[in-house]
Amino acid sequence: MASFKIEGGHKLNGTITPQGAKNEVLQILCAVLLTPERVVVNNVPDIIDVNKLIFILGELGVKVEKLSKNSYAFQADEVNLPYLESQAFKKDGSSLRGSIMIVGPLLARFGKGYIPRPGGDKIGRRRLDTHFEGFIRLGAKFRYNKEESFYGVEAEQLTGVEMLLDEASVTGTANILMAAVLAKGTTKIYNAACEPYIQQLSKMLNAMGAKISGVGSNLLIIEGVEALGGCEHTVLPDMIEIGSWIGVAVMTQSELTIKNVSWENLGQIPNVFRKLGINLEKRGDDIYIPEQESYEIQNYIDGSVLTVADAPWPGFTPDLLSIVLVIATQAKGTVLIHQKMFESRLFFVDKLIDMGAKVILCDPHRATVIGHNFQSQLKATKMTSPDIRAGISLLIAALSAKGTSIINNIEQIDRGYENIEARLKSIGAKIERIAD
Repeated sequence: MASFKIEGGHKLNGTITPQGAKNEVLQILCAVLLTPERVVVNNVPDIIDVNKLIFILGELGVKVEKLSKNSYAFQADEVNLPYLESQAFKKDGSSLRGSIMIVGPLLARFGKGYIPRPGGDKIGRRRLDTHFEGFIRLGAKFRYNKEESFYGVEAEQLTGVEMLLDEASVTGTANILMAAVLAKGTTKIYNAACEPYIQQLSKMLNAMGAKISGVGSNLLIIEGVEALGGCEHTVLPDMIEIGSWIGVAVMTQSELTIKNVSWENLGQIPNVFRKLGINLEKRGDDIYIPEQESYEIQNYIDGSVLTVADAPWPGFTPDLLSIVLVIATQAKGTVLIHQKMFESRLFFVDKLIDMGAKVILCDPHRATVIGHNFQSQLKATKMTSPDIRAGISLLIAALSAKGTSIINNIEQIDRGYENIEARLKSIGAKIERIAD
């Protein structure tokens, strides 16, 4: 496992362009399985999780052509279905949580879809029930091999139905949506996730010939069609990476411009950062962050402590709570971070406490942060990245800390952030990748 060596305490300056959205592109790449025609996808980030999924598609027989650095063409006209039951697939699929989303397209087009229990971040229990209950409602038969942790769904014909999702799962909504587009009749999905990434998937499927209405709401109506065709699709900028760069600027008291952020798809993100006292300026489609010596957390109107909590879209994304927590360690004031969706995502705070942060972990879901207001700088330390978002949060903390920090297990960061050390170096960061 590689490591990062970071010399903290340096001010940065410059311009950053965010990568394509990881959480969108994993859905989009699975959707190429719905058609035998050519599909072009632009703004594909060069990160471990995406490259793993592209590899799995290639093993499935999808023709993959790299058109440029971040653009690919895919054609699934000769899909190798036996690969789905091979030992190789059981190994390849289990290392990537996003691989679950190949099941819906395969079930819709070929009548069967299989998946090993997927991996991903160790951030708590992440149920698959929503996915499979949706497939069963559409008429699929479910089976599970407990010994091999291998799931399967099969159906001769999917039939449209009304369903209420037990939770507004983004990947669950995407998977069921992709299955329903080729089902016979009309499907109505209540309590559907409505994140910009689901909107993007819906727009792409409609461009391929699907009939999806209610896009952007929590009721999706899908009229099944006989077949889908090719299209060209461009992935949105990654809102989580945009929030991460805001964190980098604020914690290092630096001036930074983030280019082409797609403001209309950022939702509550700018507002939440402003509640932490951070100055953000909208300049066209860019975010400009001026150098700030301090920032003060707003209290509620009655003077009580601000709570920042995650919620389904259009609420605040859970993927940025780790960043907010780190930013709060140097704010003026106190904030309660409430991570509702995952019970293990706040466990990285012990590393921040080791660095001198004042954080009280109230329970697995809540942490109170008492900011230093830059009166006491974080101290450098050696630490290990537990997951993607905690990893980038620890990296941001290290950039602001006095001294040299080491972060191990940085493959977790590479899973979600493209070429992060080179991009940090481009704005003046002192960071070095150390191979084992």
